[in-house]
Amino acid sequence: MNNQRLLVAVSMMCSVMACSPGDTDAPGQATVAPAPATVAVPSARSGSSVSSSGSNMADAIPSMIVAERGGFIPEGIEYDLANERFLTGSLAEGTIFEIGLNGSVMPFIRDAALVSTVGIEVDEPRDRLLVTNSDSSVFQGAGSGQAKLGVYSLTTGERFAMVDLAAVLNAGADAVFFANDVAVADDGTAFATDTRQNVVYRVTPNYAASVLFAFPATEGLSLNGIVYHPDGYLLVADSGNGAIYKMPIANPAATASVRLPEPMSGADGIVWRADGALAVIQNSAEDGRVAALVSTDNWVSAQIAAVAPHDGQATTGAAVGDDIFTVQPHFNDQDPPSIHRAIFQ
Repeated sequence: MNNQRLLVAVSMMCSVMACSPGDTDAPGQATVAPAPATVAVPSARSGSSVSSSGSNMADAIPSMIVAERGGFIPEGIEYDLANERFLTGSLAEGTIFEIGLNGSVMPFIRDAALVSTVGIEVDEPRDRLLVTNSDSSVFQGAGSGQAKLGVYSLTTGERFAMVDLAAVLNAGADAVFFANDVAVADDGTAFATDTRQNVVYRVTPNYAASVLFAFPATEGLSLNGIVYHPDGYLLVADSGNGAIYKMPIANPAATASVRLPEPMSGADGIVWRADGALAVIQNSAEDGRVAALVSTDNWVSAQIAAVAPHDGQATTGAAVGDDIFTVQPHFNDQDPPSIHRAIFQ
């Protein structure tokens, strides 16, 4: 996820680390705005189509939503089906915001522990919002950053946990961290990428953290978006070399690159479409687009089924019914960020 090509220009500092449980702060320390009443709508996991009426719920959403103000840099976005709202993070402010269809920007979670919120993931079966909590100032050479996972009530915004992911690494004093994206499995286990350490963390439903897999130090490696597949593996995007990795959860040592027809240059966020295709948001000045990948061999290989070009620097997307909506944060100026429907061709 990029700030002036934020996550592509990273130092390769990954090494194989020892794993131990992470520290968890006490719950209930976030300040939240009142949440709207919940609506009983089933959850969309792993690309399944969701609509309470049988039609595409995204039809009621404008094709472009421009936020009423700029400067908060919403790098991550999700759609909360139960409450029918877009939620975003904020690299600049840390606050989790609700973005209205008219562009209104309303705080949902204010928590002093949140520095830069990056990836966010709705876990509706457990009424949770999972948030990677980092510090974007590391990309300006300030400090060692951080890699934490905040877990909040999706209904009230109450904090359930703040898990220190970096604490499970046997890292040196000069190590730098940046928790990027997060996915959740059907049993509630969470998985998060660290772009500076190039590891994938695992967090149990009881909030014990460990390292699932640490990539060897490799020039150009830059872990970014992550999704869970119900067959028991993760797909992980690499914005450095444009690879997509398949990572079996029960045997992470068998991690391998998905064979692609071309590198997914600038691969940032990844999200399942309702039809089972993987939408890869390519945050690249040369090739800004969303590519829909499909696989016929359980993601040993994949092909490009369709593309949706976009102007500007989109980072990731949210699935709403049959559609994908991307977010353009405006990293380098104070212009209002925007949400766009991806039009595949």
